[in-house]
Amino acid sequence: MSHLLITGANGFVGQALSCALLDGGHTVTGLLRQRGGALHGVDELVDSSADFADLDTVWPPELRPDCVVHLAARVHVMHDASTDPDAAFRQTNVDGSLRVARAAQRNGVRRFVFVSSVKAMAEIDAGRPLREEDPPAPQDPYGRSKLAAEEALTRYGKETGLEIVIVRPPLVYGPHVRANFLRLMDALWKGMPLPLAAIGARRSLVYVDNLADALVHCATDPRAAYQCFLVADSDAPTVAELARSLGRDLGKPARLLPVPPGWLRAAGLVTGRSAYVDRLIGSLQVDTARIRAELDWRPPFSTEDGLAATARWYRSMH
Repeated sequence: MSHLLITGANGFVGQALSCALLDGGHTVTGLLRQRGGALHGVDELVDSSADFADLDTVWPPELRPDCVVHLAARVHVMHDASTDPDAAFRQTNVDGSLRVARAAQRNGVRRFVFVSSVKAMAEIDAGRPLREEDPPAPQDPYGRSKLAAEEALTRYGKETGLEIVIVRPPLVYGPHVRANFLRLMDALWKGMPLPLAAIGARRSLVYVDNLADALVHCATDPRAAYQCFLVADSDAPTVAELARSLGRDLGKPARLLPVPPGWLRAAGLVTGRSAYVDRLIGSLQVDTARIRAELDWRPPFSTEDGLAATARWYRSMH
């Protein structure tokens, strides 16, 4: 069995990954900004400095993990208050990631799994599912920072022999989800009418336990070295299908209105939310053929399973 260090082990994905690794008999250390929040059985290493500036100082010499899974990041936000969002994202997602990789390499770590995002590639697809080899065209500071981090880490891996593995998930959902997915469930729970019935575009997404399972493969399978993988559920529902499925699981039938996409685009222009509307009505599917072929990976849970588990958690909170 392996010893893995997870940055952000107390977060949404970090806890799911920790659980999967512990269940598999692996040893897990969580690298955290402050003590607490990691699962029982996870050793905690604290670096409270900004963007891992003090990591070399706090890393104990006896800590020699086989692999680091880097989850900690400055996350995508719809309305960034920073005066220079690109610089702010770069400080954490590029410079901070490189600090972790360098500390890992200096302490004998063999593999570094970087959890990037499909946003490093695009916001919408070009009429077919995205593939890893497609030319990347990120559209916002978050996506640009993730792509820049991928490129910088890949160069560092070639220079040092550290096995860099890049994972690009789409929207991640599951119990304890936040942001837009949680807002959709809030709206369904309250019975709000939603203008989604006429949106036929499909969106890939990934259940958090499916992502955790894929990350275990990427961290422990020798075949994953130096690879880049898109990871998603087997299904890519339309936004309307997603809302209806969640509504059924919540026991709150979705009230969907057939508003034409053109009207939604016009509303986006008037309200200054065109980017949000474009993401809502645009297709973003990913092709997971590479990880299926290279690592023999299949999502262990269906989208139906993941949505039902997410709805059960939400109902338990209400």
